[in-house]
Amino acid sequence: LSQRKPRRPQHQNRFTASPLRPVVLADDRITQWTSPYAIRFRQELDSFISPSASSRLFLIISKGLDIRTRKNYGAGLLRFTQFCDDLRIPEAARMPAPEPLVAAFVARHAGSVRLDTIGNWLAGLAVWHAINGAKWPSGNMLAYAKRGAKKLEPQPLAKRPPVTLEHMHALFTGLNLSNTFDAAVFAVACSAFWGCRRLGELVIPSRFGFDAGKHVTVDVEVGVRTLPSNVRYAVFHIPWTKTTKRDGTNIILTENSDPTDPVTALLHHRIVNHGLPPGAPLFAFETNESSGGWAPMTRDWFLNRCNGVWMEAGLGKLTGHCFRIGGATELLLRGTHPDIVATQGGWKSKAFLEYWRKIESILPLFISKSFDRSRVQLLSNTMDEFRRR
Repeated sequence: LSQRKPRRPQHQNRFTASPLRPVVLADDRITQWTSPYAIRFRQELDSFISPSASSRLFLIISKGLDIRTRKNYGAGLLRFTQFCDDLRIPEAARMPAPEPLVAAFVARHAGSVRLDTIGNWLAGLAVWHAINGAKWPSGNMLAYAKRGAKKLEPQPLAKRPPVTLEHMHALFTGLNLSNTFDAAVFAVACSAFWGCRRLGELVIPSRFGFDAGKHVTVDVEVGVRTLPSNVRYAVFHIPWTKTTKRDGTNIILTENSDPTDPVTALLHHRIVNHGLPPGAPLFAFETNESSGGWAPMTRDWFLNRCNGVWMEAGLGKLTGHCFRIGGATELLLRGTHPDIVATQGGWKSKAFLEYWRKIESILPLFISKSFDRSRVQLLSNTMDEFRRR
């Protein structure tokens, strides 16, 4: 169970109080919410293999799910519970969930929620059933309901603009780089942007969400080397990525002449936060507000600080993924070969071509004094050649 404390549910997240559904964080619902069927199943399991073996089983199952996955699954369990509450479905009839009930749940949200979101909710419900020994429906009625929801789904939300050099320069001028927290924020931003990395590879999801098997620590060797051209680059290994899993990968940050040079930002963070203890996350920061004298850099803290600076600069709020796509686009427009950008961001050739479709849609945002339309056209031609290989 998470060490974080759940907040009082917001209005749209309220549900009928029940001993079966304690108020817990979204990522804990999948293991902490139960049903009459689940209670009987666990009692039978305890008597069959022993309570300690049963507890161990559920612990290992929960460890197999990422915290963000558990949070998405918890959202599905909440929406299904609210749906059943509205219809006054008896607790005993919610698990195993009959196919008509699940199909009706899909129909309730068809037209207002996109199918991929509904699919995530259903995946969470399926996992909730599986870990409690309940059969999950997979018949034609549910399949046809999903097919109908696909045809009725609303238009996708407008694409958020990417992080651009203007955003990065706003961070450089708006952050206090002598402050331990801001120095860590800037190092993460520069590493994510110029390294084309997913934010989850650099920060942790929550204050108590650190996983030594997935998150890089201050103990990692950061090798700084110099090319024959007298350009420095920094290399460090992260233990996990979305594509390589436990094999991890090496992150390579190359020095540039921009004020947001990632090598300088990373080394500055290491100097300002030199007192971090062994085992702390790489981008943790020293602070007197924590009993241990330091705190990890969480995704929310990082984004809230960046967005605060950007709002003051009149640039608007962005999400974590905007760094990856913005950095990749910036490098491509600077003439970096697509092979290099793909390697930098950890993309396979096919995956990078799919990603290129997203980049094409935001290219007009980069047409400025730095990159005119001729440069964008040159990039499009380069990508056409990359696609034909």
